[in-house]
Amino acid sequence: MRFASLGSGSAGNALVVEVKQTRLMLDCGFSVKETTSRLARLNLIPDDITGIVITHEHDDHAGGAFKLAAKYQIPVWLTYGTLKMVTRYMPNQHDLQLNVIDSHTAVAIADIEVQPYPVPHDAREPIQCVFTEGNLKLGVLTDVGRGTPHIEDQLNGCNALMLECNHDANMLQNGPYGWTLKKRVGGDLGHLENLDAANLLSKLDNSKLQHIVAAHLSAKNNTPLLAKSALAKVLGCEPDWVGVADQLQGFNWRTVV
Repeated sequence: MRFASLGSGSAGNALVVEVKQTRLMLDCGFSVKETTSRLARLNLIPDDITGIVITHEHDDHAGGAFKLAAKYQIPVWLTYGTLKMVTRYMPNQHDLQLNVIDSHTAVAIADIEVQPYPVPHDAREPIQCVFTEGNLKLGVLTDVGRGTPHIEDQLNGCNALMLECNHDANMLQNGPYGWTLKKRVGGDLGHLENLDAANLLSKLDNSKLQHIVAAHLSAKNNTPLLAKSALAKVLGCEPDWVGVADQLQGFNWRTVV
């Protein structure tokens, strides 16, 4: 198993997970042209993508998915609630292969098993996902206002973890956002703060962890060093061991063995 990011943040998100010849994309918030360009950095083309899993309807996660799927005949998996909210992104005439999934039920997509799980976020029926192949487990958690016992259960024992560190509480409080947006971002249905992400990480079984990547960092309310330091303190490692999913570059392939 290996995984790579095309970019992570409020301007667009997409993650690629590969097992054998199966390549799943988790979200696609970039245009078809931009997605194609970013895939090329990973030596991929859109025709290499087996399927797209959508976590929720926000533009930075779903905005480009359906045009890409329609153009290259890529199947899409999403919850019913998300499906009801994404029609605005769909081409006027299309033959999309849409697969509705339950937020608690695993689905096998070729060589990869995808376990969706519900998260508190201000969307219609948002999910995040754990990807498994045999004994290998990649957990992904972004776009979540707070941790829950169920989230902890899902992310226990991961070999690799991509974890939201959206903002630093002090930077958000003193930053340029208006009060309404500050309240939304920092609320229980918003985005995970650095120390809250670290607290969630501290509750997990991390004994098998080979990779950890801080994701969905705010450009105005966080820094890579703050995010990396918060997670490194929990793991007892150097901050440089913690990766960051950058908005412009994402991150290159990371292999899970």
